[in-house]
Amino acid sequence: MSSRTMYPTAPNKILWLLALVVGILGIIGTITPLEGISAYANTMILVAFILLAIGTSLRGI
Repeated sequence: MSSRTMYPTAPNKILWLLALVVGILGIIGTITPLEGISAYANTMILVAFILLAIGTSLRGI
């Protein structure tokens, strides 16, 4: 077995802003009944979290 250590890095600004916008839209869609957003609010929050997780675990993204 190889001993590979993961060193988390900060995601780039574009990915961070994209995750921020998607997360905020998901939170707003959860709180208020918006026609196009509320149906996918929980999914949008999950996608934002996954984007940030991918951005911190992979280098150069």
